[in-house]
Amino acid sequence: MPISANVPAPDFTLLDDTGVERRLSDYRGQPVVLYFYPKDDTPGCTTEACAFRDAYSEYTQAGVAVVGISPDKVKSHAKFKAKYQLPFTLLADENHAVCELYGVWGRKKFMGREYDGVFRTTFLIGSDGMIVKVFENVKPDGHSQEVLAALK
Repeated sequence: MPISANVPAPDFTLLDDTGVERRLSDYRGQPVVLYFYPKDDTPGCTTEACAFRDAYSEYTQAGVAVVGISPDKVKSHAKFKAKYQLPFTLLADENHAVCELYGVWGRKKFMGREYDGVFRTTFLIGSDGMIVKVFENVKPDGHSQEVLAALK
C-alpha cells in the first residue's frame, strides 16, 4: 500500500541516469511528479515515459520537475533515456529500497506467474515536500494528461 497524500514525502538519495547522486530534497521549492515504473524499455513503461516527454514543456512551464524511478541500473536508464530522448531524470533504485519506502514494491501476478515488482504509481509532491496526490494502478496511456489535469 503506497504512502498517502497529506504526509511529507520521504527523502532519499539515488543515482541518476548519469551516475550522479540525487536527493528528493534537491527539488524542494518546486512541485515534483515522482513516478515509479517497473522496467526500462518495456511497452507500458515506454508509453508512460514518452507521454511525460511529449508533455514535458507543459510541466516545465508549470515549474514542475518530472522524475522517474525503477529498479533498473544506471546504464539501463542511460540507454532508455537516450533511445527515447527523455528530457527528465531517471533514478536507479536497484535494491528497491525507495520503492519499499514509498510502498510501491510487492507481489505481482502476470500470466499465472507470481513475482516481486513495482506497482506503477505516481506521487504528486508539492513545493513544500508534502504529497499532494497519489495515483495508484496507473494505466500508462493517458496518465501524463491525468497528472497535468491534477496540477491545475
